[in-house]
Amino acid sequence: MDYEYIKQMNEGIDRNALLDELMMTYGKDVWNYAFFLTRRRELAEDIAQETFIKAYHAIYSFRSGTTMKAWLLTIARNTARDYFKSAWFRRVQLVWEEYETSVFEPSAETQWFVSLEQREVWNAVLSLPQKLREALLLYAHHHLTLKEIAELLQISEGTVKSRIFRARAAISRKLGKPAAFEGGKRP
Repeated sequence: MDYEYIKQMNEGIDRNALLDELMMTYGKDVWNYAFFLTRRRELAEDIAQETFIKAYHAIYSFRSGTTMKAWLLTIARNTARDYFKSAWFRRVQLVWEEYETSVFEPSAETQWFVSLEQREVWNAVLSLPQKLREALLLYAHHHLTLKEIAELLQISEGTVKSRIFRARAAISRKLGKPAAFEGGKRP
């Protein structure tokens, strides 16, 4: 789905059909990204919904030169950042942390799907500082290019490379394994 598709949609096809297409194609990616930013299922659902509402209203302002996925993840990131800045979030934060540690149980699907090693890796990823975790997630999980990540995070490509390298090194240390990089090179 790209600029040409949006252009065709603008020429008479229902905007709701486009929203359905976006949600079917990118819904899981947007939710996963929101979850890794927030670490909360319910909050990730709210942010994902808000992301698609914002995309619905701004779909015809989508510009070529970026992918639809990168555009939606940018909206999700900005929505999460706005949420974290809100007064409501700051008031509720401490109460939720107490509730979350006593009630959260992974779903049966999650228990079945994720092996012990994968859980260790994801726990290591989640324990990274947000800047490192976010860059690594966008690169390794969402398969965005370094350029797309740089635009999304509003940093240089060199900074993206550095964050990915540092994130991988930190995960390797946490897992007690030598640093293994794709092709033996930095990103």
